Amino acid sequence: MTHTTSPTMSARDGGLQPVVLAANQPIDRPYQGGSGIARFRGAGKQVPYTPEDFVASTTEVYSGHGVGLTILPDGRTLRAAIEADPLGYLGAEHVRRFGANTMLLVKLLSTDERLFVHYHPDADFAAARFERTMGKTEAWIVVDTAGQDEAYAYLGFNRPVTDDEVEIWVTNQQIPEMLDAMNRMPLHVGDTLYVPAGIAHAIGPGITLVELQEPTDLSILLEYTGYPGFTLSSALLGLDLPTAISGLQRSQLTADQLDFLSAGRREGSSTAQQLFPAEADTFFAAWSLDVHTRHDIAAGFAVLVVIEGGARLEFDSGNLDLHSGTTVLIPHGAGDVSIIGRMRGILCAPPAPSA
Repeated sequence: MTHTTSPTMSARDGGLQPVVLAANQPIDRPYQGGSGIARFRGAGKQVPYTPEDFVASTTEVYSGHGVGLTILPDGRTLRAAIEADPLGYLGAEHVRRFGANTMLLVKLLSTDERLFVHYHPDADFAAARFERTMGKTEAWIVVDTAGQDEAYAYLGFNRPVTDDEVEIWVTNQQIPEMLDAMNRMPLHVGDTLYVPAGIAHAIGPGITLVELQEPTDLSILLEYTGYPGFTLSSALLGLDLPTAISGLQRSQLTADQLDFLSAGRREGSSTAQQLFPAEADTFFAAWSLDVHTRHDIAAGFAVLVVIEGGARLEFDSGNLDLHSGTTVLIPHGAGDVSIIGRMRGILCAPPAPSA
C-alpha cells in the first residue's frame, strides 16, 4: 500500500483492531440481484432485490435514513466511530488532506438481471445540482460470471450521440436504440473496468464484482422502464431532462480509450499488483493479492476482500481467520498487519494523501 504513516498513540492505546464485517445489503433495491453475493459469502437463502453489499461503508443510499451504513460489532455505525476517532481510523496524513471522510466506498455487487443504463455525475455536476462535494467515479473487479460464456457490460457510446437523440431515447424509453449505440464489453473473471463519472454504463446479468467508488450514491438513470419504483422524475433525481443529461459524456469512446479503461495497471510484485490506471489514484486504489506464505501491509485505512484460500491476518494485538467471502475493515490504528498463509484477494484503499 502507499499509506506508510505510523499509528497514532491514541489509536494504539485505544486498541483499534481489524474487524471482520458481516454482510450489509440494503433491501428493496431497484434491480434483482444478490445470488452471487450469497455464493461468495457462503450464505444461505438469498433475499430478493439485495444486489449490493456495502462494505466498511460510511455512505447512505440516496434516500438516506441511515440505509447503507456499516454497523460495527459494538453497535455503532462506522461513520460515528470515525467521527469520534478520525486519527485512529484514518491516520494523520489522511485527516490533514481529507478530514474525517474515508474517501472510499467498497461494494460487492451481484446482478441477477441486466442493470439499467445509467451514469454517475462528476464532482462539478454534483456540487452545482445537489450541493454535494463528490461525484461518483468507480471501478470494478469481476470475481464471478456464473459460468457464462458471454458475460458482458455496456460502457460508453460507440459513436458520438446528440442531446436530441438521448432525450428521445429517455423520453420514449427506446432501450434497443440506446444499447445499439453503446460499447458491449465481454467480461471474464479477473477483468477490471475503470468507469469515470459521466460515462453511461450497464452490467449484464450473472456478474459478481468488487466495486470501488467515491463515497456517494448518485445515479441518473437513462433507462427505468421495467425496474420497480421509478418514474421519469425519480430516475433523473428530480432534474429536468436537459439538465440531467448535461453531465453525460456523449462523445465516442474509441478503441484506445476502451483499452485504457479495461486494461488495468498490473504493476507491482507477484504477490501484490495494483489494478487500475494511474488516473484512478486520485479516487481510490486496489491491489490484487496472491499470497502463498506471507504478505505485509503498511498501516493505513483499508478494506480486504478475500476471494479464496485460508489464511490469517496478524496484527500487534491478535489475529483473524481469513477465508473465501471474508471482508475485513483495517483501521490505520491497527498498525502494520500481515497475511500469513495462502490467499487470493483484493485490497482496497482510499486515495493516498499525496495523490
